[in-house]
Amino acid sequence: MPRVLLRGVYIFILITSTVYLADAQASRTWVSGVGDDVNPCSRTAPCKTFAGAISKTAVNGEINCLDPGGFGSVTITKSINIDCSGTLGSVLAPQTNGIVINGDGAVVSLRGLDINGIRTGLCGIRISAASKVYIENTVIDGFTQAGVWLENAGDLKVVIKNTSIKNNTGDGIYAVPKGTSDVFVGNSLLSGNGNGVRVDSSATVRISDSSIVFNDAGLVWRAPGKILSFQNNTVDGNAKNGAPTATVTLQ
Repeated sequence: MPRVLLRGVYIFILITSTVYLADAQASRTWVSGVGDDVNPCSRTAPCKTFAGAISKTAVNGEINCLDPGGFGSVTITKSINIDCSGTLGSVLAPQTNGIVINGDGAVVSLRGLDINGIRTGLCGIRISAASKVYIENTVIDGFTQAGVWLENAGDLKVVIKNTSIKNNTGDGIYAVPKGTSDVFVGNSLLSGNGNGVRVDSSATVRISDSSIVFNDAGLVWRAPGKILSFQNNTVDGNAKNGAPTATVTLQ
């Protein structure tokens, strides 16, 4: 067969394969404690890990948990939802990060997760690049650097609700991004951490209806970083409570 024709056949196969792989990504995939990452991650043939499922999930798609299980650490580079509401999705991350988010412009939602560093993990959730991140109904426990770490994230919006961030020897929440980032923490617990909330750089953290208790330090900030506290928070019982940059009056 002539070389030019062989090259044309090769290009056709490559393009066809690429299109097939793109089409093979599903808008919803599933993981199970008895799944297998060689599966297509469908409801009847679920994957075993978040890392196995994410490559088979389309941008803006969703990974759900069929049953309680440990689904492993994962790096997220695109807009996606991971939702284990109604069951439990566990991530054990000794000596590493639990979830890394590193996708320019990505919108990521994490719900119903138990992220455990077993006292040797680095960060529960490390946000290096994204547009918006939502963390809801989640427990982050036992990391040495931070429960949630915002770094080099640019102009980022983070919402943390109904979440417990505890027993992290570094920070519960550490915001030190480049650019202007805003974090809202609502109805959440930060306890047993080195610092409950620490803010550097130009980030702003807003705290509402939350408890920051029994940390080595409650609130720590350095200008131009800011911590704005609504009047419905509890900041008490820390070795050093600290004070917000400003208190916001409830209307």
